[in-house]
Amino acid sequence: MSEAKRPDGTEEDQGGPRPEPLRFFGTTWVRHDGGYAARRAGVALGSLAAAAAGAFVLRFAYQGVALSEAGGLVNAMLIAAFAICSAIGFRRTWEGFRRRPETPRDEAVERSMRSIKSIGFVGVLLAYFVRSLAEAPGEKLVRAEYEADRAAYERRRTSRTGNPAKAGKKPRKRR
Repeated sequence: MSEAKRPDGTEEDQGGPRPEPLRFFGTTWVRHDGGYAARRAGVALGSLAAAAAGAFVLRFAYQGVALSEAGGLVNAMLIAAFAICSAIGFRRTWEGFRRRPETPRDEAVERSMRSIKSIGFVGVLLAYFVRSLAEAPGEKLVRAEYEADRAAYERRRTSRTGNPAKAGKKPRKRR
């Protein structure tokens, strides 16, 4: 059985399933090679730095509203909106690392949550930070799917033996 080397360094059968590339990691998550640890550290530090910078920008936005003297209720609503959207963004992003949308309705809900996740981008970035401390964000989900695909491929491949063209033919009786 010949194994082929792919450009990313992984070896696979010619007809086997291919690993799904992850953002920032490609397919290095399969064997944790090709700078996987450095990439994970970079994603962790980058997402934490981006979250801090985003919080700094949100602070300026809040100060701008406070300078306009719109009132305490407007300031409280602004803080609540950013906090709630960040919490929702964190939760949705975290759940996205564990499972994929199962139905078209779930996909529609995810599309409708994009604006909330955009407002709560600090929560999304913090979810990336926390997840990258343990693994590449989304690795567990993609690894489970890939291993299930590999196992199914191996079962299909090993169940076939012999020449299928000869299997159905029986010798004819002569009269």
